[in-house]
Amino acid sequence: MKKNTEISALLRLIDDPDEYVYNTVSEKLVSLGKEIIPSLENLWETIHNEETQERIEMLIHRVHFRDLSSGFVNWKNEKGNLMQGALLAARYHYPDLEENVVLQEIEKIRRNTWLELSSYLTPMEQVNVVNSIFFNYYKQKGVEMSYDNPDHFLINKTLETHKGNAIGNGIIYLILCELLDLPVKAINIPRQFILAYMDNEFEAFNQKGHSSEQIKFYIDALSGQMYAHKDIEAYFKKLSVHPASSYFRPQKNEKVIQFLLEELSKCFDNTRNNYKMDELLSLSAMLDD
Repeated sequence: MKKNTEISALLRLIDDPDEYVYNTVSEKLVSLGKEIIPSLENLWETIHNEETQERIEMLIHRVHFRDLSSGFVNWKNEKGNLMQGALLAARYHYPDLEENVVLQEIEKIRRNTWLELSSYLTPMEQVNVVNSIFFNYYKQKGVEMSYDNPDHFLINKTLETHKGNAIGNGIIYLILCELLDLPVKAINIPRQFILAYMDNEFEAFNQKGHSSEQIKFYIDALSGQMYAHKDIEAYFKKLSVHPASSYFRPQKNEKVIQFLLEELSKCFDNTRNNYKMDELLSLSAMLDD
C-alpha cells in the first residue's frame, strides 16, 4: 500500500515545471523497472498536455532501454545464440515484440529447408536448397542498404515484410544455417556483410586458420548468390586493400550483433533522434571483448 501511495505521488509530479524536481522524479520512476509502465501508460491516456505526454513517452522509453541494457549484458555473459541477440536488437525499436511469432516463423523455414537437405549433398547443393526455400518459396527479397528504414535491419520486420538488407537477411540466413548445422559464418570483409561457407577440416588441422583457405565459397545474403575466391580477390583489388587474414575470420555472435547495432544507429542520425543513435552505440559498446 505504501509503495502504491509513493508511486501515485511520483506520477503527480511528472508535469512539475522545476527541472530538478522532474529529474529526481523521473530517476525514481525509471528505477522501479517495467512494473511502472502500465501506470505510465494509463496516465498518458488521461493527460491532454502534449509536453507532459512526451515526458511520459520518454520515461517509458528509458524503462525499456534500462531493461534492454540488462538483457544485452546477460546475453553476452551467457554467450547466447544469434537468435536471442537479434531479438534483443529488435526490441530496441519494438519493445512489445512478440518473440513467439518470430520463433515460429523461423521454425517453419528451418523445417521446410531441413526436409530438402541430405548428407549426400555437396556444400554448394546445400546452399542452393537454403536459397530455394528462403528466397523462392518464402519470397524473401533483398533491398539495398539504406538508413531511411530501420525495419530492414530487424529480424521481426524482415520476416514480416519479406524484405531485408544484407544485415537483416544475413542474420536470418546465419540463424537458419546454425539450426541446420551448416558451417556458414559472417566474415569481416570491408564495407560488406558477406557470409562464408567454412571448411571445417581446414579449421581442425590449422588452429590459426584465419585465411581465405578455410573458406569454400562466399554467399551474398541479399540474394543467395555464391562467389568464388577470385571474385573476392577482385573486390579487394577494386578497393586497393590488401586482403589481410583478419578479414576472413569467422565473426562471433557478439560481433555480428555489434555490427547490426552500429549500422542501425545510423538510421537515427538526426537532431530529433540523436539520443537513439547514442543509445544504440552504447549497447554496441557493451558487447566489446
